[in-house]
Amino acid sequence: MLECAVTFMNSSSVIGGLEIAGPMNDRYAGVLTADACAFVADLCRRFGPRREQLLARRDLRQREFDAGLLPDFLPETAAIRAGAWQVAPVPADLLDRRTEITGPVDRKMAINALNSGAQCWMADFEDANSPTWENLIEGQINLRDAVRRTITFTSPEGKAYALKEKTAVMVVRPRGWHLEEKHVRLDGRRISGALFDWGLHFFHNARELVARGSGPYYYLPKMESHLEARLWNDIIVHAQAAVGLPRGTVRVTVLIETLPAAFEAEEILYELREHASGLNCGRWDYMFSFIKKFRNRAGFLFPDRTLITMEVPFLRAYVTHVIRVCHRHGAYAMGGMAAQIPIRNDPAANAAALAKVRADKEREALAGHDGTWVAHPGLVQTALEAFDRQLRGPNQLHVMPAGAVSAAQLIEPLHGPITEHGVRWNLHVGVRYLEAWLGGSGAEPIHHLMEDLATSEISRSQLWQWLRFGAKLADGRPVTGALYDELLADELRKIHAEYGDARYSGGHFPAAVELFLRMSKSEQFDEFLSIPAYELLA
Repeated sequence: MLECAVTFMNSSSVIGGLEIAGPMNDRYAGVLTADACAFVADLCRRFGPRREQLLARRDLRQREFDAGLLPDFLPETAAIRAGAWQVAPVPADLLDRRTEITGPVDRKMAINALNSGAQCWMADFEDANSPTWENLIEGQINLRDAVRRTITFTSPEGKAYALKEKTAVMVVRPRGWHLEEKHVRLDGRRISGALFDWGLHFFHNARELVARGSGPYYYLPKMESHLEARLWNDIIVHAQAAVGLPRGTVRVTVLIETLPAAFEAEEILYELREHASGLNCGRWDYMFSFIKKFRNRAGFLFPDRTLITMEVPFLRAYVTHVIRVCHRHGAYAMGGMAAQIPIRNDPAANAAALAKVRADKEREALAGHDGTWVAHPGLVQTALEAFDRQLRGPNQLHVMPAGAVSAAQLIEPLHGPITEHGVRWNLHVGVRYLEAWLGGSGAEPIHHLMEDLATSEISRSQLWQWLRFGAKLADGRPVTGALYDELLADELRKIHAEYGDARYSGGHFPAAVELFLRMSKSEQFDEFLSIPAYELLA
């Protein structure tokens, strides 16, 4: 392995060629070793320039959408879509993925997720994780310990947590290509958050996972083209060789959670075919991407978020398309998130929430999905039962939904009313989640739903679009910035009353309100809320 000396600067440590500006201690040094940092630095030098070129390509495609060009399937890759190729065989411990639990990588949640009874745990460095330095490095420590089954936790009340004999299979999600890691620089520039998260986890755990009869498994988020998938595949090929693992050891599942990715889903799977195990319908970010890509098109003005269900035509087409692509090529088609959480003090409300989860998971199983996501251990059994009723084996690869999906079906506009309640909900949930994120919580329970970053993204993109086109509420009132100010002030009073003086005043509401309203009212649309919000994180 690479050997690099560790030197120390005034407020930064140079380790393996990386300048580490985040606080260091003995525990962190066990993750940020010279060899591990040199490995990450090598990835960044080799592949960072391509990442930047592909991000610039995203901007070009957005300008094309703004100019009136509608997305379509690529003519130059028609042969791939018509081909009879297959992805790599499924590893034994990924044969059954009917229920996966998701969540951030803090220690207690990691143990609870691994013990939940789900087949897999999606360990999240991305949308369910606020990327504070502590969350990121503690998360790497927690995953390292979980792989070696040494992870334990004792609560302040004295309750002890440890792993059961049988645990979920870990599938790790690094950050997306668009995010940087501000605490780490290479040659004076911030490095990719994705390569930092992925590189550290892979370096420390890939060989250990193989030795234990499993493997390094990942979810890859927010891609927008097959060229971005090709970049990931090249990184994986290089990394396997660098640590002495056979090509094809890694397995990845790609989240199809952007509109451009839906049109290149087959090509994305093809680029990663020697490492791919499936695609996932990341429904909430997909809704955000749909609004974002058509933000400057008056014909795509969306109604209240509560009306954007998985039964609307463009989302039904999206699900059908992903399942067809996956099953044609031997890959798993994973369903979306059930965000509900148990309501312990209200049996009737809890029963209603579980009924919604059950109906959603039965819909996914009947559509042909091979598995699904839940956000809380209390929902695992409900999801398992829904899929158990439909599956006759570990998957539904034999199921092929009828009828190819057209480009027009994938972008069919959705029309409906915009109400005061819809505006209030976007303001309330958007600001409330962002405040929690700025405080270091990336998975936040709000009104009995486990929300992640997609919540704020959908909320502020809808508000921006409504203001941009001068939408009118169902009662005839125009949507204005002044209306946002008025309604948000009322919603903040409600949150204040719920939280109490100490919790509310001790939080991050001034910063959250300022940023959220500025981005909802800005002249130009910001691609990601997380980019400016990240600069506010301690």
